[in-house]
Amino acid sequence: MTNSSCQVLKAFLVLCGILLFLVAPLCAKGEAPAAALSAFHDYLRAVESRLSRQHQSQDEFLTGVARDPGSDRRLRQGEFIVEQLMPAGGAELPGALLHHWRGTAFAPGATAADFDRLMRNFNAYPQHFAPEVVQARTLPSTDGHLHAWIRVRQRQVITVVMDSTYDVSFGQLDSHHGYSISQSTRIAEIDAPGTSQERALGAGEDHGFLWRLNTYWSYEERDGGLYMQIESVSLTRSIPTGLGWAVRPFLESVPRESLEFTLRSACSAIRR
Repeated sequence: MTNSSCQVLKAFLVLCGILLFLVAPLCAKGEAPAAALSAFHDYLRAVESRLSRQHQSQDEFLTGVARDPGSDRRLRQGEFIVEQLMPAGGAELPGALLHHWRGTAFAPGATAADFDRLMRNFNAYPQHFAPEVVQARTLPSTDGHLHAWIRVRQRQVITVVMDSTYDVSFGQLDSHHGYSISQSTRIAEIDAPGTSQERALGAGEDHGFLWRLNTYWSYEERDGGLYMQIESVSLTRSIPTGLGWAVRPFLESVPRESLEFTLRSACSAIRR
């Protein structure tokens, strides 16, 4: 068999594995297990505690590549740096996978105030973050907090549409350092979106593509522009036994591509 034939066969087997993952019965159904949710929230508390400490100091406001001189140069040259902070394919929890990624970018000429305005204007998200963000709006609030609703369309082997609501908060250390925290309160997979049969799948019907998602932005104005750093922590269904070889690369590529898209879109929106 030639090398090209082997590559085609491998790609076909991977595709078959992903499709089996998408339609696998039983483990594909239902809400995240209680033990997984408990572990997820424990992990979030540790992440948020570390970010809280970071956000109290100008010298430690950003982390990772944003503090490395060599990476600084790469960022100022327009590179997006995405780091996986969990094992490949996510960390195993009871019946679920925990994913943690971080992406960093630099927007020349941008300010912290520019980015703060961009992040707060949820109604304009479809304009700035299309085609992934299809619709978005700020929700009425009676508790003094900011709540947002976002519909996202993710296209990979199949197209998945999700409706999510979030509690969002903003803060700043000073005029050059700001951050935001976005915590999911509801995520629903949408069946037949855009048709008269459109409906949100219930907890016993969804495929577990995304059970929880929190995002954490930190941004710092220096070096004639704005360093932007986003951390994404999510919970998804576990991989069916025997499909890890095919599905883990897929689960790794989706969040990486999504973070790169988000950073690129944010930089473009600020320039506009």
